Amino acid sequence: MSDDLKAMLDAVGRQFSDSQAETRRLFETSAESLRSEIRAVADGVMQTREDLVRETAGVRDEVRRTADETQAMIRFSHAELDRRVHALESTVADLRSRVERLESSTQ
Repeated sequence: MSDDLKAMLDAVGRQFSDSQAETRRLFETSAESLRSEIRAVADGVMQTREDLVRETAGVRDEVRRTADETQAMIRFSHAELDRRVHALESTVADLRSRVERLESSTQ
Protein backbone atom coordinates (compact mmCIF):
# COMPACT_ATOMS: atom_id res chain seq x y z
CA MET A 1 0.00 0.00 0.00
CA SER A 2 2.88 2.29 0.64
CA ASP A 3 4.06 1.93 -2.97
CA ASP A 4 0.50 2.58 -4.22
CA LEU A 5 0.23 5.66 -2.02
CA LYS A 6 3.60 6.89 -3.16
CA ALA A 7 2.58 6.38 -6.81
CA MET A 8 -0.67 8.26 -6.24
CA LEU A 9 1.15 11.10 -4.52
CA ASP A 10 3.66 11.26 -7.38
CA ALA A 11 0.79 11.34 -9.88
CA VAL A 12 -0.97 14.10 -7.92
CA GLY A 13 2.35 16.00 -7.70
CA ARG A 14 2.83 15.73 -11.49
CA GLN A 15 -0.74 16.87 -12.11
CA PHE A 16 -0.20 19.77 -9.75
CA SER A 17 3.07 20.70 -11.48
CA ASP A 18 1.44 20.40 -14.91
CA SER A 19 -1.53 22.47 -13.75
CA GLN A 20 0.81 25.05 -12.23
CA ALA A 21 2.82 25.27 -15.46
CA GLU A 22 -0.36 25.62 -17.53
CA THR A 23 -1.70 28.32 -15.20
CA ARG A 24 1.61 30.20 -15.43
CA ARG A 25 1.61 29.93 -19.24
CA LEU A 26 -1.97 31.27 -19.40
CA PHE A 27 -1.09 34.08 -16.98
CA GLU A 28 1.98 35.09 -19.01
CA THR A 29 -0.08 35.05 -22.23
CA SER A 30 -2.77 37.19 -20.60
CA ALA A 31 -0.16 39.55 -19.13
CA GLU A 32 1.50 40.01 -22.55
CA SER A 33 -1.89 40.70 -24.12
CA LEU A 34 -2.59 43.29 -21.44
CA ARG A 35 0.82 44.88 -22.01
CA SER A 36 0.01 45.23 -25.71
CA GLU A 37 -3.34 46.79 -24.96
CA ILE A 38 -1.79 49.15 -22.40
CA ARG A 39 0.83 50.20 -24.97
CA ALA A 40 -1.95 50.88 -27.49
CA VAL A 41 -3.84 52.99 -24.96
CA ALA A 42 -0.66 54.87 -24.00
CA ASP A 43 0.07 55.56 -27.68
CA GLY A 44 -3.50 56.84 -28.11
CA VAL A 45 -3.15 59.09 -25.08
CA MET A 46 0.14 60.50 -26.38
CA GLN A 47 -1.38 61.13 -29.83
CA THR A 48 -4.37 62.82 -28.24
CA ARG A 49 -2.05 64.97 -26.13
CA GLU A 50 -0.04 65.99 -29.19
CA ASP A 51 -3.24 66.82 -31.07
CA LEU A 52 -4.48 68.85 -28.11
CA VAL A 53 -1.21 70.77 -27.83
CA ARG A 54 -1.30 71.52 -31.56
CA GLU A 55 -4.96 72.58 -31.44
CA THR A 56 -4.37 74.73 -28.36
CA ALA A 57 -1.49 76.50 -30.11
CA GLY A 58 -3.72 77.11 -33.13
CA VAL A 59 -6.51 78.55 -30.99
CA ARG A 60 -4.04 80.71 -29.09
CA ASP A 61 -2.63 82.08 -32.37
CA GLU A 62 -6.15 82.76 -33.68
CA VAL A 63 -7.09 84.62 -30.48
CA ARG A 64 -3.92 86.74 -30.69
CA ARG A 65 -4.51 87.50 -34.37
CA THR A 66 -8.13 88.42 -33.74
CA ALA A 67 -7.18 90.60 -30.77
CA ASP A 68 -4.53 92.38 -32.86
CA GLU A 69 -7.05 92.98 -35.67
CA THR A 70 -9.65 94.25 -33.21
CA GLN A 71 -7.17 96.63 -31.60
CA ALA A 72 -6.13 97.90 -35.04
CA MET A 73 -9.79 98.53 -35.94
CA ILE A 74 -10.34 100.35 -32.65
CA ARG A 75 -7.28 102.54 -33.24
CA PHE A 76 -8.47 103.32 -36.77
CA SER A 77 -12.01 104.09 -35.55
CA HIS A 78 -10.63 106.29 -32.79
CA ALA A 79 -8.44 108.19 -35.25
CA GLU A 80 -11.39 108.60 -37.65
CA LEU A 81 -13.67 109.83 -34.84
CA ASP A 82 -10.95 112.20 -33.65
CA ARG A 83 -10.61 113.62 -37.19
CA ARG A 84 -14.38 114.07 -37.48
CA VAL A 85 -14.65 115.76 -34.05
CA HIS A 86 -11.86 118.19 -34.99
CA ALA A 87 -13.63 118.92 -38.28
CA LEU A 88 -16.90 119.58 -36.41
CA GLU A 89 -15.13 121.76 -33.85
CA SER A 90 -13.57 123.74 -36.68
CA THR A 91 -16.97 124.11 -38.38
CA VAL A 92 -18.59 125.20 -35.10
CA ALA A 93 -15.81 127.74 -34.52
CA ASP A 94 -16.28 129.06 -38.05
CA LEU A 95 -20.06 129.28 -37.57
CA ARG A 96 -19.61 131.13 -34.26
CA SER A 97 -17.32 133.56 -35.95
CA ARG A 98 -19.89 134.16 -38.69
CA VAL A 99 -22.73 134.56 -36.18
CA GLU A 100 -20.66 137.05 -34.19
CA ARG A 101 -19.92 139.04 -37.36
CA LEU A 102 -23.59 139.00 -38.34
CA GLU A 103 -24.65 140.06 -34.86
CA SER A 104 -22.11 142.84 -34.77
CA SER A 105 -23.08 144.07 -38.23
CA THR A 106 -26.76 144.27 -37.26
CA GLN A 107 -26.10 146.38 -34.19
